[in-house]
Amino acid sequence: MSTAPMIEIAALRKSFGPLEVLKDINLKVGAGGVVALLGPSGSGKSTLLRCVNLLVMPDDGAIRVGDTSFTFGRTTTPPRARALADFRAGTGMVFQNFNLFPHMSVLQNVMEAPVYVRKLPKAAARDLAMAQLAKVGLADRAGQRPDTLSGGQKQRVAIARALAMEPRVMLFDEATSALDPELVGEVLQTMQQLAADGMTMLIVTHEIAFAREVADRVVFMRDGYVVEEGPARQVIDNPQTEATRSFLSHFHKGQTAG
Repeated sequence: MSTAPMIEIAALRKSFGPLEVLKDINLKVGAGGVVALLGPSGSGKSTLLRCVNLLVMPDDGAIRVGDTSFTFGRTTTPPRARALADFRAGTGMVFQNFNLFPHMSVLQNVMEAPVYVRKLPKAAARDLAMAQLAKVGLADRAGQRPDTLSGGQKQRVAIARALAMEPRVMLFDEATSALDPELVGEVLQTMQQLAADGMTMLIVTHEIAFAREVADRVVFMRDGYVVEEGPARQVIDNPQTEATRSFLSHFHKGQTAG
């Protein structure tokens, strides 16, 4: 039985013009592991997540998810479109904004990628989509349009849509930050159930209590560096660096960090 991490990131760097956003990032996520990325805005968390999914192409380093790996640098050839599509199909991503098709029903939104990307027959895609909607507690909303749903329900549909591709890993980029406070809990509960089911997850979040409860490990980033990492409760309850302590103190005071 393989003990290799499901996600492995080595010596990753990314710049936008003169601004170096990621500086020698090294990170591993074990199969079934849940890692929360914490840090102030501008620390590179979302860029790192987009690099893992190759929505942003790194400048240097290497990324492996499952059995698929890519290396980056001036002398390497960028991945071809087909290789990118295949890779992204196995790395589900949920963003702040739901990006649902407004002219399609909830069911059609979830079926779309399995039919057109995975080439599943429509009947099989429908069964798969309904199973994923049931998983996020929205099977009864399958026939509705997205504009009839709350923000929390829309985000749960977005999660079901990502799950319908049957990905190896799930990436969450501030999945609750666009929601009204009373709707955050239902999305976090869905994510918590995914973690309990053994899904490998990399989560950018400002929900510190959620990270403490659900994540195995926390990685704290600042200014493009990994400043501190370790078991979630250890890092959150007893941070070892001044940068981490300062960041977390805003939450302990009940304030919102940027």
